[in-house]
Amino acid sequence: MIRKVRKAAVIGSGIMGGGIAALLAGAGVKVQLLDIVPFDLTDDEKKDPAARNRMVKAGMDAALASAPSLFFNKKDAGLISIGNLDDDFDTLAECDWIIEVVVENLKIKQELFAKIEKVRKPGSVVSSNTSGIPLKDISENFSQDFKEHFMGTHFFNPVRYMHLLELIPGAETLPEILDFIAAFGEKNLGKGIVWAKDTPNFVGNRIGIQGIGAAMNAMVEEGLTIPEVDAIFGPALGRPKTAYFKTVDLVGLDTVINVCKNSYELCVNDEQRDALILPEFVGKMAEMNLLGNKTQAGFYKTELTPEWKKLRKVLNPATMEYEDLVRPSFPCIDEAKKKETLKEKVDCVLNADDKGGKFAWRMAANSFQYAANRVPEIADTIIEIDNSMKWGYNFEMGPFDLWDAYGVQKACDRMEKEDLDVPANVKEMLAKGNSQFYKLENGIKYYYDFASGEYKAIPLSKNMVSIAAAKGNNKTVLENKSASLVDIGNDVFCVEFHTKMNAINAEIVDTIDEALNYVDKNGAGLVIGNEAGGMPGAFSAGADLGFVSKLCHDKKYTEIDAFLKKAQDGIQKTKYASFPVVAAPYGMVLGGGCETCLGADKIVAHSELYMGLVEIGVGLLPGGGGCMNLWKKYINALPAKTAKDIDLAKLFVPAVMKIAMAAVSMSAAQAVGNGFLGQADRIVFNRDNLVGEAKKEVLKMVDDGYSPPPKQPLIVMGDAGQGMVNAEIFNMLNGKFLSDYDAFLVKRIAYVMSGGNVKVGSAIDEDVILKLERDAFVDFCKEEKTVARIDHMLKTGKPLRN
Repeated sequence: MIRKVRKAAVIGSGIMGGGIAALLAGAGVKVQLLDIVPFDLTDDEKKDPAARNRMVKAGMDAALASAPSLFFNKKDAGLISIGNLDDDFDTLAECDWIIEVVVENLKIKQELFAKIEKVRKPGSVVSSNTSGIPLKDISENFSQDFKEHFMGTHFFNPVRYMHLLELIPGAETLPEILDFIAAFGEKNLGKGIVWAKDTPNFVGNRIGIQGIGAAMNAMVEEGLTIPEVDAIFGPALGRPKTAYFKTVDLVGLDTVINVCKNSYELCVNDEQRDALILPEFVGKMAEMNLLGNKTQAGFYKTELTPEWKKLRKVLNPATMEYEDLVRPSFPCIDEAKKKETLKEKVDCVLNADDKGGKFAWRMAANSFQYAANRVPEIADTIIEIDNSMKWGYNFEMGPFDLWDAYGVQKACDRMEKEDLDVPANVKEMLAKGNSQFYKLENGIKYYYDFASGEYKAIPLSKNMVSIAAAKGNNKTVLENKSASLVDIGNDVFCVEFHTKMNAINAEIVDTIDEALNYVDKNGAGLVIGNEAGGMPGAFSAGADLGFVSKLCHDKKYTEIDAFLKKAQDGIQKTKYASFPVVAAPYGMVLGGGCETCLGADKIVAHSELYMGLVEIGVGLLPGGGGCMNLWKKYINALPAKTAKDIDLAKLFVPAVMKIAMAAVSMSAAQAVGNGFLGQADRIVFNRDNLVGEAKKEVLKMVDDGYSPPPKQPLIVMGDAGQGMVNAEIFNMLNGKFLSDYDAFLVKRIAYVMSGGNVKVGSAIDEDVILKLERDAFVDFCKEEKTVARIDHMLKTGKPLRN
């Protein structure tokens, strides 16, 4: 039997239910979204279908209005049908997967599943998104067949953006059901799968909530402030900028309190149970409805002055009053900011003797103890715990990763010196001569398995190709500070950027040229991709603006032209190479990063794709072939025979406006609508598989007998196109959508993309447009307002509208 999810049901239309429905629709699955009939209907409303669907309609509307959007594309909402649990319950019989996302109440869940059992079709999968109620209690009275098709599927909010999906087998769930949902979750929904045991709050929240509770209590004990704790547990330790307290504001204090209460009540043998009793001031916050972003005030809040200036405030737990937020500073954190690698930052902070370093060590040691003592209680291996924190809480390192980075033996020696208990399983590991939790040998990453006392290879998806593993197996053939060329197997190589934000500099441009020459002699094809961390991460945030700024200030315009020429030559060489080149972008793909992708034969993009040509924000235009290749992308979307006859103006003005308005897609689906991805390109939901899928495309093209595209003249709009854009500019100036300087820039961009002073429908050589790009770029660099925009962006990280 080949299982498929053609239609799914989501019962419960709150933030979580709406997010799951949106994700399923984004994966092309038809969804039935159901919720209860409101309790307070009048007699007339009870006869009105719209009134009876008021709850589910509100949930659907909230999902559509969410920011950031829960949908990859709002058109996906067309796959979702709404209904209520009284009138539309029988529609569950059509569904291959039924997901329960209702209130955390055992009796309500049991009654709902009893009704589902009567209507579900044979073989359908039923799962609960419960975060705290044991599955064994929910399924207590199920039939044998129902138990065999029942499991836990715990998504994390916001569903679209959080990579983690915890799967919890029931005691009698069939293995084929578990395998199917795991495969569907990984490939179709793009999730990182963690296998959890049927214990309270499973893995991610069990570890995460203890860390939050322990930090809050330690803060009160040691007299630190909320901003001080957040300053310590941010990027310097591989945590998101939201750290502890901003994260709680995002999640909702009421949610955190409930999860802590649930863990405390159910985990009676937990040695750190008292950490779940939150400080007194937290209870006062709940009484005052200071729940975080949902109530516009939590640990932090923002106020507006009469002049509409934002003022950030932070709660003083001692007075329960808000005070002006003053960014704290610790010597160890300041020093860590200067370090390049996360391990260097960790060493800097955890070994420091200042107040911040001591607090960081206290909490790190606490997390080491707690995580090690949870194996095998909540999960069989350390992998599940580390992945849960990385995928569900956006940490760069899980607790065992962090322990390795600090040094396992070193940490244990320090813990014993401070009379802290070292977990027995870790002591045993060290006694056997094993000094780290993870190790890399011959390109294979291993983890230490407490149960067997041996190292085992970390299981990987068959679709995954790891650049890091290849590098660990001595497969790097070219390398410098900015980029590498790595052999990823089957005669396919990968160019990897590793500058800050993967910004493109002269060294990367040179490396791409060297890589193309190397692969031409030694390989079958090339992938352009990398594995930089972060959410969403940066494939490439564009050109190195600092480099451009210096050349502008030094008035080295000849050098600017030469740099652009080299970049354009590299992209053209990529396009017309004798072997296939596939780009594998994800996250931020801006400016030069976008141009790099547009020059490839094919793009295999992650679903989270923030792609655009944004150079106008710094007073420039795409100078690496972006104007030309975006126009080619638009024309190539047309059937070959009609490209000469169709009204190209319908394409030209939108193409120019994508650059003029610095349009950035909010997903790969939107990038298709913006013209940056074409019909030949692919979208992959799981970023872990992105390089592997790009490699597959290279090999497929090779197998199909790849030959480079012929270099042909490009049909352009000429002076007629410029006139159309000028009319558009006039309207946008009147509407104040553009500044006068923006208009000046856009006119020149239209001139470049239209092919210059030629007639409409002319066919011109690609080199002509590339020269027009370079000339315009250099001319813009001579403008004071462009230099001001570049410098403002470098100083503030925000565009200047001048």
